Amino acid sequence: QVQLVESGGGLVQAGGSLRLSCAASGRTFSTSALGWFRQAPGKEREFVASIRWYADSSYYADSVKGRFTISRDNAKKEVYLQMNSLNTEDTAVYFCAADPLGRAGTSAGEYVYWGQGTQVTVSS
Repeated sequence: QVQLVESGGGLVQAGGSLRLSCAASGRTFSTSALGWFRQAPGKEREFVASIRWYADSSYYADSVKGRFTISRDNAKKEVYLQMNSLNTEDTAVYFCAADPLGRAGTSAGEYVYWGQGTQVTVSS
């Protein structure tokens, strides 16, 4: 089992940056794929980025490609999402998720463990 706790959200102006962190506990963290999803008010949860356990394969939604970077530190049991050039459409609650099967897919249904989320608000 994996427990996930996100941090680093907040209010930022358009064009700014934020770095989200997700601290994990559990023995299967190092072999799990990790993902970031987000959910804006009135919208469905959507895939943002994911990374395999060996960290040399990462995937991004087209809407964040080139602006966001996902990374992980298996020794610290943490995963990060560096977000640059933020715009108002990035405003959402961001969730960290873990897939014990290591698939790093784009579907929320593939992820078994979820954090509680952290709010990111981008002002114009």
